[in-house]
Amino acid sequence: MPAMRTTSTTTEAPGVTRMHHPAHPREVLREYLPKNLPLGAAAQRLGVSRQALSALLNGRAGMSAEMALWLKASLGTSAEMWVQMQAARDLWQARQRGRPKVRRIAA
Repeated sequence: MPAMRTTSTTTEAPGVTRMHHPAHPREVLREYLPKNLPLGAAAQRLGVSRQALSALLNGRAGMSAEMALWLKASLGTSAEMWVQMQAARDLWQARQRGRPKVRRIAA
């Protein structure tokens, strides 16, 4: 199994841990793919287009639920791992942009 990138964490609420600068799924996916495997061959083995895999690996696309299922089937990982990694990255990026000015909605 590939080495995972180590990041520091903070706790937001009991049982909820938030990462500082979580890895993009493409960084982890690159660790799973053999270095000598051409992009086209990897895409063919995954059952996806070369363009879709290239967009993910080059940061032009995020991890979709569908791609997560393909990776699960091909690499033996869980689909949830990939989707959760993307969600953590998306939340981190949103937090970096700051909070919008909103007013609470009273129930």
